[in-house]
Amino acid sequence: MHFKINKTTLIDALNISTKAISNKTTLPILSGVLIEAQGNQLNIIGNDLNLGIETVVEANIFEEGAVVVDGSLFTTIINKLPNAIVDIHYTDHMVNIVCDDIKFDLVGTPADEYPEIPTIEKQNTYTFNSKLLKNMIKQTLFAVSTDEARPILTGVLFKIKNNNLTLVALDGYRLAYKQAAIEKLIENTAVIPGKTLNELNKILNDDSQLEISFTDKHILFNVDHVKIISRLLEGDFINYEQIIPSNFKSEMIIDTNEFRHAIERALLLSIKSNKSSIKFEIDKRHLTIKSNSETGKMEEELKIKYNGEGLKIGFNPTYILDVLKVIDSEKIKINFNNNMSPAIIKGLGDDQYKYMVLPVRLSE
Repeated sequence: MHFKINKTTLIDALNISTKAISNKTTLPILSGVLIEAQGNQLNIIGNDLNLGIETVVEANIFEEGAVVVDGSLFTTIINKLPNAIVDIHYTDHMVNIVCDDIKFDLVGTPADEYPEIPTIEKQNTYTFNSKLLKNMIKQTLFAVSTDEARPILTGVLFKIKNNNLTLVALDGYRLAYKQAAIEKLIENTAVIPGKTLNELNKILNDDSQLEISFTDKHILFNVDHVKIISRLLEGDFINYEQIIPSNFKSEMIIDTNEFRHAIERALLLSIKSNKSSIKFEIDKRHLTIKSNSETGKMEEELKIKYNGEGLKIGFNPTYILDVLKVIDSEKIKINFNNNMSPAIIKGLGDDQYKYMVLPVRLSE
């Protein structure tokens, strides 16, 4: 194998595909990246058996072939080279890298030892607006669980039904729900690993060409010159519709940015503290936010519109701030029942996005 390629083009491709390699594995080959030279292009593939990413870039190919190299080391080497043409030649189990007066020799592994990425036929294939999906992922992904003891909650429910696309994520403490109208498509439901959607969102641009294909066990995202192939999570997703309350006793309307800045200030006292709660005291016209820890305390009053009885309720401030970072509306509406029941946060006038968060028990 022998090819030449611009350093910037190569490093951009490596930075995408190496997101799928595994550095914590009993199979050393999975810490490698596969480089295939065919025709006038390179296929650069990372694969940890659950997630595979293939990036295709143009290159001057002098001799076709393939090799597996240590993904992290190879990427670091290429990144440290000057912005010039990189000449790469593979022979006798060695990868020779030449750029200007710099030379590296890196041990390579035969490509036939690398696990193949599953082939997905384009039967259940959908074309999506990439800008829409990127925003939907942003507004839900942060609520996935990181607890591997409940694997199904480490993914996002992806449901196509009744001319709508719905994404749902929850971790046992909060739930993020986003729905959008789409052109009529074949109904489908899957649970996509959070890691997969995180990597997809890094690649998506507002004008990306995006195709999504499903099988019973895998999903393929075809984005411009990148393919992301992922295993789907197995099992039944929680019946989220049954746990979202529909009736409330009170409603608060508040400016989104003012609320966000106040929560950020309240969080300052939690940086060096184990305390992870703040207190809301709500009356007809004001929300008073109180934070109290061993490092100090703060109190801030915000103007609101409120219907209902006065309420004192506590929340994990991070869970409130997370949604305020992704909500689109200038004002938000928060519905409550009591200080032990979940609250629902929505953009004012927006019923397509909702966020449910459980309160915490107050110590005072």
